[in-house]
Amino acid sequence: MIPSIKIEDYNYDLPDERIAKYPLPERDSSKLLRYRDGHVDAHVFKDLPGLLPEGSMMVFNDTKVVPARLHFQRESGAHIEIFCLEPVAPAEYNLAFASSERCSWKCVIGNAKRWKGDVLGIYNPENDPRVASLNLRATLSSRDERTGIVEFSWDGGEPFSNILDICGSVPIPPYLNRETEAIDSERYQTLYAKIRGSVAAPTAGLHFTDRVLDGIRTKGIDIEDVCLHVGAGTFLPVKSSEISGHPMHREPFVVSLDLLKKIKDNHGKLIAVGTTSVRTLESLYYAGVSCIENGKPEDVGQWAPYEREYPYSTEEAIGAIIGYLEANRLNELKIGTRIIIVPGFKFRLVDILVTNFHQPESTLILLVSAFVGGDWRTIYDFALSNGFRFLSYGDSSLLFRRDTIANGTENT
Repeated sequence: MIPSIKIEDYNYDLPDERIAKYPLPERDSSKLLRYRDGHVDAHVFKDLPGLLPEGSMMVFNDTKVVPARLHFQRESGAHIEIFCLEPVAPAEYNLAFASSERCSWKCVIGNAKRWKGDVLGIYNPENDPRVASLNLRATLSSRDERTGIVEFSWDGGEPFSNILDICGSVPIPPYLNRETEAIDSERYQTLYAKIRGSVAAPTAGLHFTDRVLDGIRTKGIDIEDVCLHVGAGTFLPVKSSEISGHPMHREPFVVSLDLLKKIKDNHGKLIAVGTTSVRTLESLYYAGVSCIENGKPEDVGQWAPYEREYPYSTEEAIGAIIGYLEANRLNELKIGTRIIIVPGFKFRLVDILVTNFHQPESTLILLVSAFVGGDWRTIYDFALSNGFRFLSYGDSSLLFRRDTIANGTENT
């Protein structure tokens, strides 16, 4: 059954001055809130390794933010901003980034009403000769309420990844209320980012430094990676009064066969760095159900976790994916997810979460509430009362899962 949840119940007062507009000089000098057994205390992020249980597995999202925001100009002088979301032709990220003449992307289009369908030229106010030589053009193929399909074409034979590097800018969140600056190219990216494709950073990872990662390894914690490309849906507000009316966008993810085997055999705590890692890991159970019932893994639907009771153990579900991959000689699972995690969700894999502080009335607040058994206000009241900085460039939290059991009481 789809949960009946009023989004207004997940509102809180976030003064503008509490939103971190810029990152701190040192990544790991941010504050770290710890929530465990209903209790909250404050630390510094560089102390994280000492707060984690030995023998755990820690999973990071190694997606890499691309400079996906492009500015074009009509002959009339009107400016059109185009924000690339996901490739359409070719549909594979690697192939799209390797395209050397043209490719099409699903995009958010700013000032869209002023684009009448003519071919746009790249806006080049600095007369940068590199930008001019590429002659980047945009043609609108189709449009719906929020997005459109845009075909890009250019000269010179450069791969589209280079086109974005030269012509694009990092798409920092709109709530920062400022233009992209040089610092964002470095700091709106995790140190361990590898695989291009996100239009938003998995911001829980922005605090990690080599010092912190070395400390985690020294403690005997296994560090692993998944990849979920973060879409612009992460920026979209919930406009419906009930969460049941909010559509989640598809986000592609990749998990290796080796990691699936480690997860199946893992007997320690599973720590997810960021809500994107949580969504990836928890989606695995439902991909495994697809393998058991339909013979192959399929995209995970938004409401799959709530539609019915599932009789399979987590070990059975993960084992089914492993069996499918091995039978088909595949080294990784590559599907998509629209999963939404809200109160009432049954967590099957993740025990501990590292995450930032999120916007009021957002799907991420709902995820945090589900993870801590409804106790999210305790966490946010403490953060607001103790000078924590909020949102993408803000401070961090370490949350130990607290499950709500059938009789309404809570237990760790």
